[in-house]
Amino acid sequence: MKNMKIIGLVFSAAVLFLTAPSAGANEGEIYEIRERMFIQQCLDVYINTDEYLGRTVRLEGIYSEFPGRDGGNPVAFVYRKAPGCCGDDGMVGFIVLLEDNPAPEPDAWVEATGKVEMTARSEVALRLSSLRVLEQRGSEFVNN
Repeated sequence: MKNMKIIGLVFSAAVLFLTAPSAGANEGEIYEIRERMFIQQCLDVYINTDEYLGRTVRLEGIYSEFPGRDGGNPVAFVYRKAPGCCGDDGMVGFIVLLEDNPAPEPDAWVEATGKVEMTARSEVALRLSSLRVLEQRGSEFVNN
């Protein structure tokens, strides 16, 4: 069992290395966060934020809004469900700053495209250039 945990850690590290942007990555390139490695790719943006700041990221997921802190404006989020403490109660994704994009209905399946930045509260967020509601939903639950 111990060997399986070690193999899992090595595999995860290899995935992060292979999906990380190269130092000379073209800033005009879009970093596509795919369904198959959704958690790892999102995690890479969070771990290596400095390498992604200003880069364009695209992902699909569920649109939702959560109450703002201290009764402030709601916070928009694009995410997918992931393993958590009680089954599929985890959430992986990004805060999205809508800009001029109209907010879709909660629970809409969207494609979000935007540049990575840090908010005033030091949270990683995507400042959206595009937010499209899609008819066909992808996998709402991801485990990798």
